[in-house]
Amino acid sequence: MRFEGNVAIVTGGGSGIGRAIALGLAAEGAAVVVADLAPDRARAVTREIEAVGGLAVPHEVDVSDSASVGAMVDAAVERFGALDILINNAGVVLIAPVASMTDEQWDRVIAVNLRGTFLCSRAALRHMLTRRSGRIVNTASGLGVSGSPGAAVYGASKAAIINFTRSLALEVVPHGINVNAVSPGVTDTPFWRATRTPQQVEAEIAAGRVGKPEDIVPTVLFLCSEAAAAITGQTIHRDIFLGDR
Repeated sequence: MRFEGNVAIVTGGGSGIGRAIALGLAAEGAAVVVADLAPDRARAVTREIEAVGGLAVPHEVDVSDSASVGAMVDAAVERFGALDILINNAGVVLIAPVASMTDEQWDRVIAVNLRGTFLCSRAALRHMLTRRSGRIVNTASGLGVSGSPGAAVYGASKAAIINFTRSLALEVVPHGINVNAVSPGVTDTPFWRATRTPQQVEAEIAAGRVGKPEDIVPTVLFLCSEAAAAITGQTIHRDIFLGDR
């Protein structure tokens, strides 16, 4: 029960990696705000946590909207009295060549992946700084350090998150707050499946390079724990395959 008495927000917590992280934090004692753009998914994960004796509440949020993010953080603090952990996991995937990409497609990916990470971090820090403690873990990607055809905007958003993580970590480390990122590698999530045909999904799983959402959870929980008190500004990759999403 490493996180007993801690309060955590997990964005994108209604499915995939976010769901796995929310379940993992709750299993170790954290009160979890399951935040997601889809309220039905957030409620479903909350029920999963409550079914095994954990404490959680669902919250509908658009991480690209400042007012929505502010309301999420305020609701967490009002409900539980504090905010100790922020998991910036919400994101969208777009695979499209630059030559045919629309302004709206570019803006949407940057708004959710990068602006969302900024807005949630800023809102959380307003509470963490006064308490001089906190953990922020961002979701990066191998595509943030390597290119891939069709993944220019997604990779750009994740590269920016890696740099944002390093820069923010330097800003807040004097205040007892750690900021790190994880790169989950190729993971079997609804987002991943949406960019592939059923045949491609079957072939890649058979090849053994596709992980499960639960695979990254131990790393995230470690980064949120006191055992990682001296680790900040890092991006930890789950596997050697950099072409992930």
